[in-house]
Amino acid sequence: MTDFLAIVAVGVGSYLFRGIFILALANKKIPDPFLVVLQFVAPAVLGALIVALLIDSDGNVAIGVPEVSAFVVGGAVAYKTRDHILTLVAGMGVFWLVRALM
Repeated sequence: MTDFLAIVAVGVGSYLFRGIFILALANKKIPDPFLVVLQFVAPAVLGALIVALLIDSDGNVAIGVPEVSAFVVGGAVAYKTRDHILTLVAGMGVFWLVRALM
């Protein structure tokens, strides 16, 4: 199997896997306990991204100026706006900017 066919197969499989749940739940009301659990998905993903960013390939903690500045800006935006997407955009933007300037 070529690389291209593998990429296409994974893409189609991912699309179908997501589409099945959308179609299956289209006309149904999601129970309140599930909605409560879904509120914690974004903070968990953000935490996983932060941990993945701060650990190098050897498993050691690697914190530098770009990471600290992104953490401070992201934390301030999260505290002020309570918006997960805006927090991610602000933190990653500052990280990439500081990393490019260093």
